[in-house]
Amino acid sequence: MKLHRIEGYIQTIYLAEYRRGLLLLDGCCRADIPLLKSYIIHTLQRAFSDLSLVIVTHMHPDHAGAAHRLRTLTGCRIASANVPGQWYSGLDGQLMHWADLVLADWVAKRMGKPRRFLWYSAKLKPDFLLDDGEKIPGFPDWQAISTQGHTDRDLSLYHQPSKKVYVADLMVKVKGRYIPPFPVFYPNRYRASVQRIMALEPDAIILAHGGEITPSPEDYQHVLERAPRKPITHWRAVKSKVKRALRRR
Repeated sequence: MKLHRIEGYIQTIYLAEYRRGLLLLDGCCRADIPLLKSYIIHTLQRAFSDLSLVIVTHMHPDHAGAAHRLRTLTGCRIASANVPGQWYSGLDGQLMHWADLVLADWVAKRMGKPRRFLWYSAKLKPDFLLDDGEKIPGFPDWQAISTQGHTDRDLSLYHQPSKKVYVADLMVKVKGRYIPPFPVFYPNRYRASVQRIMALEPDAIILAHGGEITPSPEDYQHVLERAPRKPITHWRAVKSKVKRALRRR
């Protein structure tokens, strides 16, 4: 296995290469499709159809946005967590989907990236549903680890031979420190997920936003200390801003 790191639109893309096929560790942004295609064809000198499986660790635009389109273009399959229902369900879900697309666009602007088309379906239709601890179909050296908290269906992917674990958005790097992501819908689950990764004692942690790292005990402790005790979500953030604005009047 060779793990390729590609700088995507607003996140890092990780592509695991095997003779038998390619495993994409997350569903990327829709804007990443041309980049990924070019990398596979021109850098790896392989057919785009060699992409065998795409994991969707959760439903945010930079982790699920390209999955359906990649399946149409390459014939690959999609795997995600075995959690009932859709993340973006009902009216609140539709509004949250739009909010997440706007947030992704804002992040791209802050990074100095040109505006790109990011729209993707709010409803994921996976081929495989992964339970906690299950081997990844076709790639049994990888294991799905449930690390909920950021959302209700977050997955981390543990590569047992190398003792490296891709944790997606479990933590992010900001100004040289590792902190919890935004949002955190389930604070108790989030802290338990961080502690579970600590218990694995991996040789390295791979972040969607921050690269490959080896956190110290102090780094983990900093993340846990910064972890919210109450949900930190879009709607709570908006309500908080409105309340502060009203107090100033």
